[in-house]
Amino acid sequence: MQIEMKDIYKAFGKNQVLSGVSFQLVPGEVHALMGENGAGKSTLMNILTGLHKSDKGQISINGNETYFSNPKEAEKHGIAFIHQELNIWPEMTVLENLFIGKEISSKLGVLQTRKMKALAKEQFDKLSVSLSLDQEAGECSVGQQQMIEIAKALMTNAEVIIMDEPTAALTEREISKLFEVITALKKNGVSIVYISHRMEEIFAICDRITIMRDGKTVDTTNISETDFDEVVKKMVGRELTERYPTRTPSLGDKIFEVKNASVKGRFEDVSFYVRSGEIVGVSGLMGAGRTEIMRALFGVDRLNSGEIWIAGKKTSIKNPQDAVKKGLGFITENRKDEGLLLDTSIRENIALPNLSSFSPKGLIDHKREAEFVDLLIKRLTIKTASSETHARHLSGGNQQKVVIAKWIGIGPKVLILDEPTRGVDVGAKREIYSLMNELTERGVAIIMVSSELPEILGMSDRIIVVHEGRISGEIDAKEATQERIMTLATGGR
Repeated sequence: MQIEMKDIYKAFGKNQVLSGVSFQLVPGEVHALMGENGAGKSTLMNILTGLHKSDKGQISINGNETYFSNPKEAEKHGIAFIHQELNIWPEMTVLENLFIGKEISSKLGVLQTRKMKALAKEQFDKLSVSLSLDQEAGECSVGQQQMIEIAKALMTNAEVIIMDEPTAALTEREISKLFEVITALKKNGVSIVYISHRMEEIFAICDRITIMRDGKTVDTTNISETDFDEVVKKMVGRELTERYPTRTPSLGDKIFEVKNASVKGRFEDVSFYVRSGEIVGVSGLMGAGRTEIMRALFGVDRLNSGEIWIAGKKTSIKNPQDAVKKGLGFITENRKDEGLLLDTSIRENIALPNLSSFSPKGLIDHKREAEFVDLLIKRLTIKTASSETHARHLSGGNQQKVVIAKWIGIGPKVLILDEPTRGVDVGAKREIYSLMNELTERGVAIIMVSSELPEILGMSDRIIVVHEGRISGEIDAKEATQERIMTLATGGR
Protein backbone atom coordinates (compact mmCIF):
# COMPACT_ATOMS: atom_id res chain seq x y z
CA MET A 1 0.00 0.00 0.00
CA GLN A 2 1.32 3.45 -0.95
CA ILE A 3 0.22 6.40 1.18
CA GLU A 4 0.84 10.08 0.59
CA MET A 5 -0.24 12.88 2.92
CA LYS A 6 0.25 16.41 1.59
CA ASP A 7 0.11 19.78 3.36
CA ILE A 8 -1.92 18.56 6.37
CA TYR A 9 -3.19 21.20 8.83
CA LYS A 10 -4.95 20.58 12.14
CA ALA A 11 -5.84 22.80 15.10
CA PHE A 12 -7.61 21.96 18.37
CA GLY A 13 -9.19 25.26 19.38
CA LYS A 14 -6.40 27.84 19.44
CA ASN A 15 -3.71 25.16 19.55
CA GLN A 16 -2.28 24.69 16.04
CA VAL A 17 -0.96 21.12 16.12
CA LEU A 18 -0.09 20.54 12.44
CA SER A 19 0.99 23.22 9.96
CA GLY A 20 1.46 21.83 6.45
CA VAL A 21 2.86 18.37 7.24
CA SER A 22 3.71 15.96 4.39
CA PHE A 23 4.43 12.25 4.76
CA GLN A 24 4.91 9.38 2.32
CA LEU A 25 4.89 5.61 2.89
CA VAL A 26 5.84 3.01 0.28
CA PRO A 27 5.09 -0.76 0.31
CA GLY A 28 7.38 -2.98 2.38
CA GLU A 29 9.25 -0.25 4.26
CA VAL A 30 9.68 0.50 7.93
CA HIS A 31 9.36 4.27 8.13
CA ALA A 32 10.34 6.03 11.37
CA LEU A 33 8.30 9.05 12.43
CA MET A 34 10.21 11.08 15.01
CA GLY A 35 9.85 14.37 16.83
CA GLU A 36 9.66 15.85 20.30
CA ASN A 37 6.56 15.30 22.42
CA GLY A 38 3.81 17.50 21.01
CA ALA A 39 5.40 17.64 17.53
CA GLY A 40 2.18 16.16 16.08
CA LYS A 41 3.22 12.60 15.17
CA SER A 42 0.25 10.78 16.73
CA THR A 43 -2.18 13.46 15.51
CA LEU A 44 -0.95 12.95 11.93
CA MET A 45 -1.56 9.20 12.16
CA ASN A 46 -4.96 9.77 13.82
CA ILE A 47 -5.92 11.89 10.79
CA LEU A 48 -4.76 9.13 8.43
CA THR A 49 -6.90 6.54 10.23
CA GLY A 50 -9.99 8.76 10.54
CA LEU A 51 -9.97 9.46 14.28
CA HIS A 52 -9.53 13.18 13.53
CA LYS A 53 -10.40 15.15 10.41
CA SER A 54 -7.76 17.50 9.02
CA ASP A 55 -8.58 21.19 8.59
CA LYS A 56 -6.77 21.21 5.26
CA GLY A 57 -4.64 18.90 3.12
CA GLN A 58 -4.85 15.81 0.94
CA ILE A 59 -4.51 12.07 1.58
CA SER A 60 -3.92 9.61 -1.27
CA ILE A 61 -3.85 5.83 -0.99
CA ASN A 62 -2.51 3.91 -3.98
CA GLY A 63 -2.94 7.09 -6.05
CA ASN A 64 -6.60 7.67 -5.10
CA GLU A 65 -7.72 10.49 -2.81
CA THR A 66 -9.06 8.70 0.28
CA TYR A 67 -10.42 9.81 3.67
CA PHE A 68 -11.63 7.48 6.39
CA SER A 69 -14.49 8.48 8.68
CA ASN A 70 -13.26 6.36 11.62
CA PRO A 71 -10.44 3.93 12.59
CA LYS A 72 -12.66 0.88 11.99
CA GLU A 73 -13.07 1.90 8.35
CA ALA A 74 -9.29 2.37 8.05
CA GLU A 75 -8.76 -1.10 9.53
CA LYS A 76 -11.17 -2.62 6.98
CA HIS A 77 -9.03 -1.04 4.26
CA GLY A 78 -5.86 -2.58 5.70
CA ILE A 79 -4.46 0.05 8.10
CA ALA A 80 -4.05 -0.99 11.76
CA PHE A 81 -2.94 1.37 14.55
CA ILE A 82 -1.25 0.17 17.77
CA HIS A 83 -1.66 3.20 20.03
CA GLN A 84 0.82 4.32 22.66
CA GLU A 85 -1.99 4.53 25.22
CA LEU A 86 -3.33 0.98 25.37
CA ASN A 87 -6.97 0.23 24.55
CA ILE A 88 -7.40 -2.70 26.90
CA TRP A 89 -10.68 -3.69 28.56
CA PRO A 90 -9.39 -4.81 31.99
CA GLU A 91 -12.46 -6.80 33.09
CA MET A 92 -12.51 -8.84 29.87
CA THR A 93 -10.29 -11.86 29.22
CA VAL A 94 -7.20 -11.73 27.03
CA LEU A 95 -9.10 -13.68 24.34
CA GLU A 96 -12.08 -11.30 24.46
CA ASN A 97 -9.74 -8.32 24.09
CA LEU A 98 -8.08 -9.88 21.06
CA PHE A 99 -11.40 -10.48 19.26
CA ILE A 100 -13.53 -7.58 20.50
CA GLY A 101 -15.77 -6.53 17.62
CA LYS A 102 -14.32 -9.36 15.46
CA GLU A 103 -15.70 -12.43 17.19
CA ILE A 104 -15.87 -15.63 15.13
CA SER A 105 -19.23 -17.39 15.30
CA SER A 106 -21.09 -20.17 13.52
CA LYS A 107 -24.06 -19.63 11.20
CA LEU A 108 -26.27 -20.09 14.24
CA GLY A 109 -24.45 -17.31 16.09
CA VAL A 110 -22.55 -19.59 18.48
CA LEU A 111 -19.07 -18.30 19.36
CA GLN A 112 -16.31 -20.55 17.98
CA THR A 113 -14.06 -20.23 21.02
CA ARG A 114 -11.77 -23.10 20.05
CA LYS A 115 -11.04 -21.51 16.65
CA MET A 116 -10.41 -18.10 18.21
CA LYS A 117 -8.03 -19.62 20.76
CA ALA A 118 -6.09 -21.40 18.01
CA LEU A 119 -5.68 -18.14 16.05
CA ALA A 120 -4.67 -16.25 19.19
CA LYS A 121 -2.13 -18.92 20.15
CA GLU A 122 -0.64 -18.76 16.65
CA GLN A 123 0.02 -15.02 17.04
CA PHE A 124 1.28 -15.38 20.61
CA ASP A 125 3.72 -18.10 19.46
CA LYS A 126 5.11 -15.73 16.80
CA LEU A 127 5.72 -13.14 19.52
CA SER A 128 6.90 -15.72 22.12
CA VAL A 129 4.12 -14.55 24.45
CA SER A 130 3.17 -16.90 27.28
CA LEU A 131 -0.20 -15.74 28.60
CA SER A 132 -3.39 -17.50 29.59
CA LEU A 133 -6.14 -16.51 27.14
CA ASP A 134 -8.73 -16.95 29.90
CA GLN A 135 -7.23 -14.54 32.44
CA GLU A 136 -8.53 -11.00 32.82
CA ALA A 137 -6.48 -8.49 30.84
CA GLY A 138 -6.43 -6.16 33.86
CA GLU A 139 -4.30 -8.74 35.70
CA CYS A 140 -1.59 -8.43 33.03
CA SER A 141 1.37 -6.07 33.36
CA VAL A 142 1.63 -3.04 31.06
CA GLY A 143 4.21 -4.90 28.96
CA GLN A 144 1.92 -7.92 28.59
CA GLN A 145 -0.97 -5.64 27.63
CA GLN A 146 1.30 -4.08 24.98
CA MET A 147 1.94 -7.53 23.51
CA ILE A 148 -1.83 -8.20 23.44
CA GLU A 149 -2.28 -4.99 21.41
CA ILE A 150 0.51 -5.99 19.00
CA ALA A 151 -0.99 -9.46 18.54
CA LYS A 152 -4.42 -7.91 17.94
CA ALA A 153 -3.02 -5.72 15.15
CA LEU A 154 -1.17 -8.63 13.52
CA MET A 155 -4.43 -10.62 13.42
CA THR A 156 -6.04 -8.05 11.10
CA ASN A 157 -3.72 -9.04 8.21
CA ALA A 158 -3.12 -5.34 7.62
CA GLU A 159 -1.05 -3.92 4.75
CA VAL A 160 0.04 -1.00 6.94
CA ILE A 161 0.65 -1.15 10.70
CA ILE A 162 1.25 2.05 12.67
CA MET A 163 3.21 1.36 15.86
CA ASP A 164 3.24 4.23 18.37
CA GLU A 165 5.97 3.55 20.98
CA PRO A 166 5.42 -0.24 20.66
CA THR A 167 8.41 -1.20 22.82
CA ALA A 168 7.96 1.35 25.63
CA ALA A 169 7.03 -1.33 28.18
CA LEU A 170 8.87 -4.30 26.62
CA THR A 171 12.11 -5.98 27.66
CA GLU A 172 15.12 -6.47 25.38
CA ARG A 173 14.09 -10.06 24.65
CA GLU A 174 10.55 -9.05 23.66
CA ILE A 175 11.85 -6.19 21.52
CA SER A 176 14.13 -8.62 19.69
CA LYS A 177 11.15 -10.91 18.98
CA LEU A 178 9.04 -7.98 17.77
CA PHE A 179 11.84 -6.97 15.38
CA GLU A 180 11.85 -10.50 13.96
CA VAL A 181 8.10 -10.18 13.32
CA ILE A 182 8.54 -6.72 11.71
CA THR A 183 11.27 -8.10 9.40
CA ALA A 184 8.98 -10.97 8.33
CA LEU A 185 6.06 -8.56 7.70
CA LYS A 186 8.32 -6.31 5.62
CA LYS A 187 9.35 -9.26 3.43
CA ASN A 188 5.64 -9.86 2.75
CA GLY A 189 5.18 -6.26 1.58
CA VAL A 190 3.61 -4.92 4.79
CA SER A 191 4.60 -1.32 5.61
CA ILE A 192 5.28 -0.16 9.17
CA VAL A 193 5.07 3.40 10.47
CA TYR A 194 7.35 3.25 13.51
CA ILE A 195 6.91 6.07 16.05
CA SER A 196 9.56 5.85 18.76
CA HIS A 197 11.91 7.94 20.85
CA ARG A 198 14.42 5.10 21.15
CA MET A 199 17.22 5.93 18.75
CA GLU A 200 18.83 2.48 18.91
CA GLU A 201 15.62 0.94 17.59
CA ILE A 202 15.22 3.49 14.80
CA PHE A 203 18.68 2.74 13.44
CA ALA A 204 18.26 -1.02 13.94
CA ILE A 205 14.93 -1.59 12.19
CA CYS A 206 13.91 1.39 10.01
CA ASP A 207 14.60 2.15 6.33
CA ARG A 208 13.60 5.81 6.19
CA ILE A 209 12.89 8.54 8.71
CA THR A 210 10.60 11.58 8.70
CA ILE A 211 11.34 14.15 11.39
CA MET A 212 8.71 16.58 12.69
CA ARG A 213 9.17 19.68 14.83
CA ASP A 214 6.46 22.03 16.13
CA GLY A 215 3.80 20.58 13.83
CA LYS A 216 5.88 20.78 10.66
CA THR A 217 7.88 18.34 8.54
CA VAL A 218 11.58 19.06 8.94
CA ASP A 219 13.12 16.31 6.81
CA THR A 220 12.68 12.85 5.25
CA THR A 221 15.81 10.82 4.57
CA ASN A 222 17.20 7.28 4.37
CA ILE A 223 18.38 5.92 7.71
CA SER A 224 21.69 4.94 6.11
CA GLU A 225 22.32 8.61 5.24
CA THR A 226 21.94 10.10 8.73
CA ASP A 227 23.15 9.55 12.31
CA PHE A 228 22.08 10.02 15.92
CA ASP A 229 23.42 13.57 16.33
CA GLU A 230 21.86 14.76 13.08
CA VAL A 231 18.44 13.35 13.99
CA VAL A 232 18.53 14.94 17.45
CA LYS A 233 19.55 18.32 16.02
CA LYS A 234 16.65 18.26 13.54
CA MET A 235 14.19 17.12 16.22
CA VAL A 236 15.01 19.67 18.88
CA GLY A 237 16.52 22.47 16.79
CA ARG A 238 19.73 22.34 18.81
CA GLU A 239 22.57 19.96 19.64
CA LEU A 240 22.51 17.81 22.77
CA THR A 241 26.02 17.42 24.10
CA GLU A 242 25.39 14.24 26.15
CA ARG A 243 22.56 11.76 26.40
CA TYR A 244 23.09 11.28 30.14
CA PRO A 245 24.25 14.20 32.30
CA THR A 246 27.30 13.56 34.45
CA ARG A 247 26.48 12.41 37.97
CA THR A 248 28.64 13.41 40.92
CA PRO A 249 26.55 11.99 43.77
CA SER A 250 27.10 12.92 47.39
CA LEU A 251 25.59 9.96 49.22
CA GLY A 252 24.16 10.27 52.71
CA ASP A 253 22.73 7.76 55.17
CA LYS A 254 20.21 5.04 54.38
CA ILE A 255 16.90 6.87 54.03
CA PHE A 256 14.72 3.96 52.90
CA GLU A 257 15.20 0.26 53.55
CA VAL A 258 13.16 -2.85 52.82
CA LYS A 259 13.78 -6.09 54.71
CA ASN A 260 12.46 -9.51 53.63
CA ALA A 261 9.33 -8.10 51.97
CA SER A 262 6.87 -10.53 50.34
CA VAL A 263 3.50 -10.49 48.61
CA LYS A 264 2.20 -13.99 48.01
CA GLY A 265 2.35 -15.02 44.35
CA ARG A 266 4.15 -11.82 43.26
CA PHE A 267 7.52 -11.52 44.98
CA GLU A 268 9.26 -12.82 48.08
CA ASP A 269 12.10 -12.07 50.47
CA VAL A 270 13.01 -8.74 48.86
CA SER A 271 15.62 -6.68 50.70
CA PHE A 272 17.39 -3.53 49.54
CA TYR A 273 18.11 0.05 50.60
CA VAL A 274 18.65 3.47 49.07
CA ARG A 275 20.66 6.34 50.54
CA SER A 276 19.83 10.03 50.38
CA GLY A 277 21.22 11.52 47.18
CA GLU A 278 21.42 8.09 45.50
CA ILE A 279 19.77 6.67 42.38
CA VAL A 280 19.21 2.92 42.62
CA GLY A 281 18.27 1.41 39.27
CA VAL A 282 15.94 -1.61 39.25
CA SER A 283 16.24 -3.88 36.22
CA GLY A 284 14.71 -7.19 35.17
CA LEU A 285 12.61 -8.86 32.51
CA MET A 286 8.91 -8.16 32.04
CA GLY A 287 6.90 -10.04 34.67
CA ALA A 288 9.89 -10.32 37.03
CA GLY A 289 7.99 -8.40 39.72
CA ARG A 290 9.66 -4.96 39.61
CA THR A 291 6.43 -2.95 39.46
CA GLU A 292 4.70 -5.24 41.95
CA ILE A 293 7.46 -4.55 44.49
CA MET A 294 7.13 -0.78 44.05
CA ARG A 295 3.32 -0.86 44.34
CA ALA A 296 3.56 -2.73 47.65
CA LEU A 297 6.19 -0.36 49.05
CA PHE A 298 3.93 2.59 48.24
CA GLY A 299 0.94 0.96 49.93
CA VAL A 300 -1.10 0.24 46.79
CA ASP A 301 -0.93 -3.48 47.64
CA ARG A 302 -0.51 -4.87 51.18
CA LEU A 303 2.70 -6.69 52.15
CA ASN A 304 2.15 -10.18 53.56
CA SER A 305 5.44 -9.99 55.44
CA GLY A 306 8.57 -7.88 55.75
CA GLU A 307 9.65 -4.54 57.17
CA ILE A 308 10.00 -0.98 55.87
CA TRP A 309 12.43 1.44 57.51
CA ILE A 310 12.47 5.20 56.82
CA ALA A 311 15.38 7.29 58.15
CA GLY A 312 16.38 4.51 60.53
CA LYS A 313 12.91 3.98 62.00
CA LYS A 314 10.72 0.96 61.40
CA THR A 315 7.37 2.02 59.95
CA SER A 316 4.30 0.64 58.21
CA ILE A 317 2.71 1.95 55.03
CA LYS A 318 -0.95 1.00 54.88
CA ASN A 319 -2.01 2.95 51.77
CA PRO A 320 -0.71 5.58 49.29
CA GLN A 321 -1.95 8.47 51.47
CA ASP A 322 0.15 7.06 54.29
CA ALA A 323 3.15 6.79 51.94
CA VAL A 324 2.83 10.45 50.88
CA LYS A 325 2.64 11.58 54.53
CA LYS A 326 5.88 9.69 55.18
CA GLY A 327 7.68 11.40 52.29
CA LEU A 328 7.27 8.92 49.43
CA GLY A 329 6.28 9.77 45.86
CA PHE A 330 5.45 7.21 43.15
CA ILE A 331 5.51 7.94 39.43
CA THR A 332 3.63 4.96 38.02
CA GLU A 333 4.39 3.35 34.65
CA ASN A 334 0.67 3.44 33.77
CA ARG A 335 0.11 7.20 33.60
CA LYS A 336 -3.24 6.93 31.80
CA ASP A 337 -5.06 4.80 34.38
CA GLU A 338 -3.10 5.45 37.57
CA GLY A 339 -1.04 8.62 37.18
CA LEU A 340 -3.49 11.22 35.86
CA LEU A 341 -7.06 12.48 36.05
CA LEU A 342 -7.41 12.83 32.30
CA ASP A 343 -10.57 14.94 32.32
CA THR A 344 -9.25 17.53 34.74
CA SER A 345 -6.82 20.38 34.11
CA ILE A 346 -3.03 20.30 34.30
CA ARG A 347 -3.34 22.69 37.26
CA GLU A 348 -5.62 20.35 39.20
CA ASN A 349 -3.45 17.31 38.46
CA ILE A 350 -0.26 18.98 39.64
CA ALA A 351 -1.86 20.66 42.66
CA LEU A 352 -3.84 17.63 43.91
CA PRO A 353 -1.13 15.97 46.11
CA ASN A 354 -0.06 19.44 47.33
CA LEU A 355 -3.40 20.99 48.38
CA SER A 356 -2.47 21.21 52.06
CA SER A 357 0.40 23.59 51.23
CA PHE A 358 -2.01 26.01 49.49
CA SER A 359 -4.73 25.85 52.13
CA PRO A 360 -3.19 26.32 55.58
CA LYS A 361 -6.54 27.52 57.00
CA GLY A 362 -8.73 25.20 54.97
CA LEU A 363 -9.23 27.61 52.06
CA ILE A 364 -7.19 27.27 48.87
CA ASP A 365 -4.92 30.23 48.10
CA HIS A 366 -5.45 30.21 44.34
CA LYS A 367 -2.67 32.72 43.68
CA ARG A 368 -0.08 30.54 45.42
CA GLU A 369 -1.46 27.47 43.67
CA ALA A 370 -1.21 29.13 40.22
CA GLU A 371 2.35 30.34 40.87
CA PHE A 372 3.40 26.86 42.02
CA VAL A 373 1.82 25.13 39.00
CA ASP A 374 3.20 27.65 36.48
CA LEU A 375 6.69 27.24 37.96
CA LEU A 376 6.57 23.45 37.47
CA ILE A 377 5.09 23.75 33.95
CA LYS A 378 7.98 26.04 33.04
CA ARG A 379 10.61 23.91 34.80
CA LEU A 380 9.54 20.73 33.05
CA THR A 381 8.81 22.53 29.74
CA ILE A 382 5.30 21.07 29.53
CA LYS A 383 3.92 22.09 26.13
CA THR A 384 0.47 23.58 26.70
CA ALA A 385 -1.48 26.70 25.83
CA SER A 386 -2.70 26.98 29.42
CA SER A 387 -2.56 25.31 32.83
CA GLU A 388 -6.33 24.86 32.44
CA THR A 389 -5.88 22.48 29.47
CA HIS A 390 -7.22 19.01 30.31
CA ALA A 391 -4.54 16.35 30.67
CA ARG A 392 -6.31 14.22 28.04
CA HIS A 393 -5.38 16.73 25.33
CA LEU A 394 -1.62 16.56 25.96
CA SER A 395 0.79 14.33 24.07
CA GLY A 396 1.94 11.19 25.91
CA GLY A 397 5.30 12.69 26.81
CA ASN A 398 3.76 15.87 28.18
CA GLN A 399 1.32 13.79 30.23
CA GLN A 400 4.34 12.04 31.72
CA LYS A 401 5.86 15.42 32.64
CA VAL A 402 2.63 16.38 34.46
CA VAL A 403 2.84 13.15 36.51
CA ILE A 404 6.45 13.94 37.41
CA ALA A 405 5.57 17.56 38.27
CA LYS A 406 2.81 16.59 40.72
CA TRP A 407 5.10 14.29 42.72
CA ILE A 408 8.07 16.66 42.72
CA GLY A 409 5.72 19.23 44.20
CA ILE A 410 5.28 17.29 47.45
CA GLY A 411 9.01 17.58 48.19
CA PRO A 412 9.54 13.83 48.66
CA LYS A 413 12.35 12.20 50.66
CA VAL A 414 12.10 9.11 48.44
CA LEU A 415 10.86 9.11 44.85
CA ILE A 416 9.95 5.87 43.07
CA LEU A 417 10.12 6.28 39.29
CA ASP A 418 8.59 3.39 37.32
CA GLU A 419 9.61 3.81 33.66
CA PRO A 420 10.07 7.60 34.05
CA THR A 421 10.92 8.29 30.39
CA ARG A 422 8.44 5.90 28.76
CA GLY A 423 7.19 7.57 25.55
CA VAL A 424 9.33 10.66 26.13
CA ASP A 425 11.49 12.24 23.40
CA VAL A 426 15.26 12.53 23.56
CA GLY A 427 15.25 16.22 24.52
CA ALA A 428 12.69 15.72 27.29
CA LYS A 429 14.56 12.64 28.55
CA ARG A 430 17.63 14.79 29.04
CA GLU A 431 15.51 17.31 31.00
CA ILE A 432 14.13 14.53 33.23
CA TYR A 433 17.63 13.16 33.86
CA SER A 434 18.88 16.65 34.80
CA LEU A 435 15.91 17.02 37.14
CA MET A 436 16.76 13.68 38.76
CA ASN A 437 20.29 14.95 39.35
CA GLU A 438 18.94 18.16 40.90
CA LEU A 439 16.68 16.18 43.23
CA THR A 440 19.50 13.90 44.41
CA GLU A 441 21.72 16.97 44.98
CA ARG A 442 19.01 18.11 47.43
CA GLY A 443 19.22 14.75 49.21
CA VAL A 444 16.21 13.01 47.60
CA ALA A 445 16.65 9.24 47.23
CA ILE A 446 15.46 7.84 43.89
CA ILE A 447 14.45 4.27 43.03
CA MET A 448 14.25 4.02 39.23
CA VAL A 449 12.61 1.04 37.52
CA SER A 450 13.48 0.95 33.83
CA SER A 451 13.35 -1.52 30.93
CA GLU A 452 15.97 0.53 29.05
CA LEU A 453 19.39 -0.87 29.89
CA PRO A 454 21.26 2.22 28.58
CA GLU A 455 19.12 4.34 30.96
CA ILE A 456 19.84 2.02 33.90
CA LEU A 457 23.57 2.15 33.13
CA GLY A 458 23.59 5.89 32.39
CA MET A 459 21.73 7.15 35.48
CA SER A 460 22.17 4.65 38.32
CA ASP A 461 24.69 4.69 41.16
CA ARG A 462 23.80 1.10 42.08
CA ILE A 463 21.72 -1.47 40.22
CA ILE A 464 19.56 -4.24 41.66
CA VAL A 465 18.23 -6.93 39.33
CA VAL A 466 14.94 -8.77 39.85
CA HIS A 467 14.33 -12.31 38.56
CA GLU A 468 11.06 -14.20 39.14
CA GLY A 469 10.05 -12.15 42.17
CA ARG A 470 13.43 -12.21 43.90
CA ILE A 471 16.46 -9.93 43.83
CA SER A 472 19.03 -11.96 41.90
CA GLY A 473 21.93 -9.57 42.36
CA GLU A 474 23.29 -6.11 42.99
CA ILE A 475 25.95 -4.35 40.90
CA ASP A 476 27.87 -1.13 41.45
CA ALA A 477 27.23 1.12 38.42
CA LYS A 478 30.97 1.44 37.72
CA GLU A 479 31.23 -2.31 37.22
CA ALA A 480 27.90 -2.81 35.42
CA THR A 481 27.48 -3.92 31.81
CA GLN A 482 24.41 -4.90 29.81
CA GLU A 483 25.71 -8.48 29.75
CA ARG A 484 26.04 -8.67 33.56
CA ILE A 485 22.55 -7.24 34.07
CA MET A 486 20.98 -9.62 31.52
CA THR A 487 22.76 -12.61 33.08
CA LEU A 488 21.20 -11.81 36.46
CA ALA A 489 17.82 -10.97 34.86
CA THR A 490 17.64 -14.42 33.26
CA GLY A 491 18.55 -16.32 36.43
CA GLY A 492 22.32 -16.61 35.91
CA ARG A 493 25.06 -15.65 38.36
